[in-house]
Amino acid sequence: MGRSQETYNKKEKEKRKLQKRKEKEARKEARKEAGGKSSLDDMIAYVDEFGNITSTPPDPQKKKEEIKAEDIVLGARNSGDFAEEEGKRQGVVNFFNDSKGYGFIKDLNTGDSIFVHVNGLVDTIKENDKVEFDTERGPKGMNAVNVTLKK
Repeated sequence: MGRSQETYNKKEKEKRKLQKRKEKEARKEARKEAGGKSSLDDMIAYVDEFGNITSTPPDPQKKKEEIKAEDIVLGARNSGDFAEEEGKRQGVVNFFNDSKGYGFIKDLNTGDSIFVHVNGLVDTIKENDKVEFDTERGPKGMNAVNVTLKK
């Protein structure tokens, strides 16, 4: 009758638990010896003027560049700033969809493809027509307006 209630499996589980506790305590001690607690300063990241993430804070004596609110452009960027030219520009309609009411005109001088909407037409156009047009800046780039067939 004097047999123990603990089985081999229960003893092994207890040994594993004790071992894990000892390992955890050892890691905790190693962290304390290595430099104490991890501080908030070790976790902070900064962003430099070029948008790169760095661990060093920005220099407070460095002069900051002032930017005017008028210079900020929201929306799609163009590859270059187009100067609106005075007078009519000439081009060829390389695509026009009557059912959707839009298309593109290839400028003969610059080779640019310029968006045209049916609201900007004076005459009805179709593909490969030679046209004259003015341009204006739209929300996504240059748009052709006052589009007329070239005579």
